[in-house]
Amino acid sequence: MLEDRYGNPLGTSSQAARDAYVDGVDRLLAADSGTEQALERAIAADDGFALAHAGLARARQVAAKMKDAAASMARAREFAAGASAREQSHIAMLGHLVSGNGAAAYRAALDHLADYPRDALVAQPLTGVFGLIGFSGLAGREAEQLAFLSGLARSYGDDWWFNTQFAFAQIEAGQSDRAVRTIEAARDGYPRSANWAHIRSHIHYELGETDAGLTYLKDWMRGYGRDGVLHCHISWHVALWALESGDAVSAWRVIDDAVRPGVAWGPPLNVLTDTASFLHRAELAGEPRQDDRWREVSDFAARMFPKPGIAFADIHAALAHAMAGAAEPLEAYIKNAAGPAGEVAAAVAEAFDAFARGAWEACIVLLTPFMATHERLGGSRAQRDLIEFTLVAALLRCGRAEDAKLMLATRRPLKASPRSVAGLAA
Repeated sequence: MLEDRYGNPLGTSSQAARDAYVDGVDRLLAADSGTEQALERAIAADDGFALAHAGLARARQVAAKMKDAAASMARAREFAAGASAREQSHIAMLGHLVSGNGAAAYRAALDHLADYPRDALVAQPLTGVFGLIGFSGLAGREAEQLAFLSGLARSYGDDWWFNTQFAFAQIEAGQSDRAVRTIEAARDGYPRSANWAHIRSHIHYELGETDAGLTYLKDWMRGYGRDGVLHCHISWHVALWALESGDAVSAWRVIDDAVRPGVAWGPPLNVLTDTASFLHRAELAGEPRQDDRWREVSDFAARMFPKPGIAFADIHAALAHAMAGAAEPLEAYIKNAAGPAGEVAAAVAEAFDAFARGAWEACIVLLTPFMATHERLGGSRAQRDLIEFTLVAALLRCGRAEDAKLMLATRRPLKASPRSVAGLAA
């Protein structure tokens, strides 16, 4: 019987279908371009290969092609009756995920992995800061992520995908030395893995290695297609580092070429959060406010995320609306906050409104209670520096420079740079 790269038996007798499926899964795990095309080749070789349809559904979901994802999942279910127990369980879990039932998908994944720990496509949605654990809205989710992956480590050994995700969990939990060793162990398994490049960038960021990170990413991005699912977000990293290194011209060029609405290819969540985050962090670093850009992001948020519910998206939408002066949609994010981290999202949204109005004391009062728990909003530590630096800037503008410096020294000592927040060196 044919098997996937992790030794799991596959419900196809076609070598061509098997090879294309393995290629497609690897591309999905690497956030590489060509994922859908590879899985479509698997289906062309064996249309009854249920797992290939399920994999294509997941790939289309990641690319925010929700109607196409649902259609592919329907095809997977058509053929599931003739599949093995593992494949049926695999398809059921991904079915919950594609239909938007994250809680059921999480439970199904844990049950499935207890029996089939090396089923990477079932494990993958629980990894990363945008995964089912990362977006759970629960306190301690960084520790849970690390514990989840630690429990699988023996099953995966030196696998490149696993070690890439394990390194991300380690760096987010503050285990810098371990993260460096783990990411290096994954270096050669899939040399053009965008996830590897992305997570290595987070390690550079957390270690304060701006120049090294920028040099590495600028070189790596030359070979990454614009249709890669992480193209927008990795470009955000490049732009941030260019800004921190004092090259604002290059930073804005990257934003205009690869991140902002209308030019970026990528999931709408990345387009919204990366653009809004960069605009605000650029202002915090001393760049002048650009009202037209804020209106553009506010309009995009209103179209793509009209209702609260995903905390990480909500705070960035609220930021865009606050800076653009869009009072009505902003009020909705403050008053109608939803989801497990809704109260945190509402407070941060209100704080961004206060900041936009120059109400520095109000911003400080609103943000301070949540500084120890804003991990509940989701996103990485690098992304949540948006909140940290907003509070620092509000403290500085209230004349509380020593409090601002103390906060950064105790919470983000390697990011305490006047190029991150203007006035910090005064």
